[in-house]
Amino acid sequence: MLKVVNLALLVPYPIAWAAPLMRAGLLPLFGLEEISVLTGLQSLWATDIPLALVVTAFALFAPYLKTIGLSLLHFGLLSRRALPALHLLGKLAMADVFLIAVYITLAKGIGVGRIETAWGLYLFTGCILVSMLIGWRSEQSRPINGD
Repeated sequence: MLKVVNLALLVPYPIAWAAPLMRAGLLPLFGLEEISVLTGLQSLWATDIPLALVVTAFALFAPYLKTIGLSLLHFGLLSRRALPALHLLGKLAMADVFLIAVYITLAKGIGVGRIETAWGLYLFTGCILVSMLIGWRSEQSRPINGD
């Protein structure tokens, strides 16, 4: 069951990256602009390349590499000794969701504009949480292929 659910995560991750995480606008009277992981990264690459590298690693590479690594583990193509590294990748991926939550909280506290969370934030967070659960269950399960 873990194999199937983990492999299935490879589909919603890219959808979550393109889905709107939030809608933001300067004043309540004007329309809100949708912000996704990808549009946020595009903006960062244009203004702050070092931060863009870090956020790209957290938002895109860490969760996807963890999912691929767990799949390799589940199919006996990767040693269980790789679990600590996969666990670290999961923590890095969750750091991105935390950063998004902090930005939303800060923006709402300032009160200059308007921010609404969108369905993509829930999808992205759900993917990360399911991946964390799969990682935890993988650590609890019996050794695969005698590792």
